[in-house]
Amino acid sequence: MPVTLHLVDSSVWGSDRQVQLDLQRIYTDAPAERLSVPVDTFIREHLEAGHFFGCARFNDRLLGAVAVITDEQAWWLSELCVRKATRRRGVGSRLLALVSDAARGEGRELRAPSSRLPVADQLLLNRLGYRLHATGDYYELAPPL
Repeated sequence: MPVTLHLVDSSVWGSDRQVQLDLQRIYTDAPAERLSVPVDTFIREHLEAGHFFGCARFNDRLLGAVAVITDEQAWWLSELCVRKATRRRGVGSRLLALVSDAARGEGRELRAPSSRLPVADQLLLNRLGYRLHATGDYYELAPPL
């Protein structure tokens, strides 16, 4: 499945109705405990704060997304979700690899706060080479050996 990265910020969100529908569907498919607020509120607040979503795109549709917050050192990831119909096909792993490449291209690390990660996400990150930082506060992509 040739998945590509599509970054969605407030300008993309405001100009592309299909992106709006796809991103809403992705997070509507999320397990109930994933989001503490309604989907529309989550997306709107994330984008209004100046953040963006890294999305997995296949055949002009978004299949998965991860919320991204940036700082001077890193891209912080949270709320990774893949559409139910395409789960267990490597979309989430591919999305994280693509987001990692994009972050590295900007000279940033890739991190995920450990306190907000469900066990399934922690297992995925470990399998993909992320390691819990010594402080225990976040997972970070371990450099290649």
